[in-house]
Amino acid sequence: MIGMPHITDLQDAALTARLQHVIDNKTKPLGALGQLEGLAMQLGQILGTTQPALVAPQMLVFAGDHGLAARGVSAYPSDVTWQMVENFLAGGAAVSVLAQQHGLALTVVDAGVRHDFEPRPNLQIRKIAPATADCSQQPAMTASQCTQAIQQGQEVVQGLAGNVILLGEMGIGNTSSAALIMARLVGAPIAACTGRGTGLDDAALARKLTVLREALAQHADAVAPLQVLAAFGGFEIAMMVGAVLQAASEQRVIVVDGFIASSAVLVASALQPLVLQRCVFAHQSDEAGHALMLAHLQATPLLKLSLRLGEGSGAALAWPLLVSACCILQHMASFDSAGVSTAA
Repeated sequence: MIGMPHITDLQDAALTARLQHVIDNKTKPLGALGQLEGLAMQLGQILGTTQPALVAPQMLVFAGDHGLAARGVSAYPSDVTWQMVENFLAGGAAVSVLAQQHGLALTVVDAGVRHDFEPRPNLQIRKIAPATADCSQQPAMTASQCTQAIQQGQEVVQGLAGNVILLGEMGIGNTSSAALIMARLVGAPIAACTGRGTGLDDAALARKLTVLREALAQHADAVAPLQVLAAFGGFEIAMMVGAVLQAASEQRVIVVDGFIASSAVLVASALQPLVLQRCVFAHQSDEAGHALMLAHLQATPLLKLSLRLGEGSGAALAWPLLVSACCILQHMASFDSAGVSTAA
């Protein structure tokens, strides 16, 4: 069993009232900054102040391989997982470029990649196994492996500075794992949860759906959150679950990327619903099930850019909005300080 961290309820009527007063008295019509005002409110609530500051933001990219990939559920071979890890570390991937642009510290975590990496800066090797098992035939993880992966995710966050984590991932086949987790925990038809991933054509998408239906049937008795995670999840998804739980317990802001990262939040929130108070959902991806998953989580994403890359790229793109929301609270004048008349 995992040690479930204590997560406090952020509902604080007095702080909320103070934040609302600050927001409403900036030199603008009420509500004129739209969704940015709600983001400012959330950041103030998470960080417990009317003057929130984002400190040492950490971009975490968890990588893992999937046994299910051997069934042809992706347009790309599994070797792409380790090759992209090398690309992340070399600075050539989208998330690497965006992290550098925005001053985000990038850490890549080998959660279970079928490759042996040379140790180097910005890489944490926390491999549970070279890959998960084929979940259409057996559980992707044993209960022990699932617990270990969650604990490793918690330890990653414990060792990082700052008050913000941004979640990203890499793993050929992981849209299948996310779709299976979603179908079971949300209770939605698998066809509504499954998209083209890395770019499957119609025939390949049909084959993917056939394999995913086999996996669901194979694990019909997996219904509790940890059972579902062990049955279908990747090591990278399980580590993200641990990262979310730990970050929430430490009052960190959690910036959630796309479909796969959201599936980790889905599991974490099923275990500890209060984690959702700390989650900022960066964007609605183009992966078919993401809009439905966000609706289930009652989450309003900041962006809708038809992204379907993963890696944490959407989280990095949304990052300037969080910075702007804090700057509005910290630096925008009030009607009183600016000597501007209020509405009649």
